[in-house]
Amino acid sequence: MMLHTASCRQCRDQVESERPEGPIAVQVAPALVTFPPPPSANAMIQPMPRLSVPAALALGSAALGAAFATGLFLGTFTGYSALALALALPPTGHVVTCEVNPGPPELGRPLWRQAEEEHKIDLRLKPALDTLDELLDAGEAGTFDMAVVDADKENCTAYYERCLQLLRPGGVLAVLSVLWRGKVLQPQPGDLETECVRNLNERILRDARVHISLLPLGDGLTLAFKI
Repeated sequence: MMLHTASCRQCRDQVESERPEGPIAVQVAPALVTFPPPPSANAMIQPMPRLSVPAALALGSAALGAAFATGLFLGTFTGYSALALALALPPTGHVVTCEVNPGPPELGRPLWRQAEEEHKIDLRLKPALDTLDELLDAGEAGTFDMAVVDADKENCTAYYERCLQLLRPGGVLAVLSVLWRGKVLQPQPGDLETECVRNLNERILRDARVHISLLPLGDGLTLAFKI
């Protein structure tokens, strides 16, 4: 043990005598950083879509268009949403769209033509109830895959009932603005529009002919799947 201890002390003294005074400089090899090659010019150029639409509408329309071929749209206005639906449908699909005011939809025709979808869109410039009754009288009940109701609120229950007749089993009826800026919770006396929306919501809730899903998108969107 004494020899071992002495040997250890000699080693320690030698290390101490060889230790340099002052700070010790340590040289570190620089790290090697590699970067991926720059993309080619063709890879940097992305094709532009034919039409820019809201992401929610585009995704939803694409999902519906994958399974559906015929649509019914109440409340055309500028024709923007009808075009989004037409874009999602297959080449042989068609959309019947209704509007009372001939101004805005006619302005949308150039866009339908530019998007090469005008042949899919059947514009009916007359009250929506008249168009729905004409379709029912023509024997088209149970032939539509989907319907979208975004028209006046006073007739929304009548639109719902007629569209449901026109849908096939498994078809989807989309009703927009069912939350009506929250006013459906406490309708004010004399607010006919809010009362109509509230009554329609209660009717859909109790309707055994459909399965429903209310989505908090925009001003509220109800999807009613016909059984």
